Amino acid sequence: MIRTLCFLLVAVISSAAFAQTPTRVRGTVQKLDGNVLTVKTRGGDTVNIRMADNFGVMGLAKASVNDITTNKYIGTTTVGERNGALVADEIHIFTEQMRGTAEGHYDWDLRPDSKMTNANVASISSMGKDRVMTVQYKGGEKKILVPPTAVVVAFTPSDKSELKPGAQIFCVAQKQPDGSLTAARVNVGLQGQIPPM
Repeated sequence: MIRTLCFLLVAVISSAAFAQTPTRVRGTVQKLDGNVLTVKTRGGDTVNIRMADNFGVMGLAKASVNDITTNKYIGTTTVGERNGALVADEIHIFTEQMRGTAEGHYDWDLRPDSKMTNANVASISSMGKDRVMTVQYKGGEKKILVPPTAVVVAFTPSDKSELKPGAQIFCVAQKQPDGSLTAARVNVGLQGQIPPM
């Protein structure tokens, strides 16, 4: 009896964990039909994402490295290191209301060996044509070298009218036990901007 109960408990925990598998979707909107967003991924697959009833839409607008100031909360995808600092491939500037989103430093899947760091900008200095930021997150800090080639975007509140065919999106969806995808929020590039993360 005890063995059976232990088995059932493990099965419930395992299925609950499986029900919340994050899946990052990058691609082009094919259509929005009610709450079902159809996306052609960068890999060529077509996926349907069932959005929550009152799902959020955040726009990503082109920005400049000059828009990054101390005390801004940012995210950055980095690949490799140079001069003791991680090298930024892209930087996205969060709104103040989004402060704390996915805070930390962890592996990312944009490119091989890429990392994601979401943190507060503590200081900024110049190094030739590059900028060097010190960013701080709970439990640590990193130095980020920002070359002129880094793409910079800023989040801005938006709505589902931007989810028109051809728009570029980035979404962290949850993979359900049946393989379907669900999400509560989607990020969409504005005026042709491709979400760089």
